Amino acid sequence: MSDLKDKNIIVTGASGGIGNSIIKRLNDVGANILASGTKVEKLEDLKKKFNNIKILKFDISKNDKIEEFIENATNELGGTLDCIVNNAGITQDNLAIRMSLDEWKKVIEINLTSTFLLSKFSIKKMLKNKSGKIINITSVVGHTGNLGQANYTASKAGIVAMSKSLAIEYAKKNININCISPGFIKTAMTDKIDDKFKETIISKIPSARLGEPEDIANAVVFLASNQSDYINGETLHVNGGMYMA
Repeated sequence: MSDLKDKNIIVTGASGGIGNSIIKRLNDVGANILASGTKVEKLEDLKKKFNNIKILKFDISKNDKIEEFIENATNELGGTLDCIVNNAGITQDNLAIRMSLDEWKKVIEINLTSTFLLSKFSIKKMLKNKSGKIINITSVVGHTGNLGQANYTASKAGIVAMSKSLAIEYAKKNININCISPGFIKTAMTDKIDDKFKETIISKIPSARLGEPEDIANAVVFLASNQSDYINGETLHVNGGMYMA
């Protein structure tokens, strides 16, 4: 993907397993990367590992600061923005009748509202370039539903519908907005799953295994590149066949 060399790309949620892999793959193809997250030590570790990337601590729950974050991040990258990967998000699981309004609101605000605002202010920057790519990371459970995750699944399904609307609005401006929907991926989060439950999950995956963070990173590189220029408003499902749209 030589067309990504020196492209300015923001990655949120960069300190997690999937975020790390996204940073690595984008770095491999020569992109100019700004990695963002809330854990300074992990961001510093990324900086040491890939010494040409830039880092910026930011909590996407601070909705009133998102425009300022995009401005600062773009300036760090040299003043223009080619792509943003909205990877940050949270879970706060509970059965519906036990789920508090705060649990509902927090997940919706961080996963959906913040992704909208990050996209909105990124689009403003991309309009100046007359091109851009927005990649929103969703989840297979946003399509299938999942026990104890009414808030999370609603937020992820909302990102898909929102991305389609944004894609329609800005397609003529040469801005592509797409989603990647991971299935169950090997991360610190899935490592904590009980072995018996993990076996149950794997039994529902035709590929009979969990995915690797690199599988998501490879999809990001594709959607960020010129090879995906005629793909807009779509969701790329990376789940080993667990869900087929």
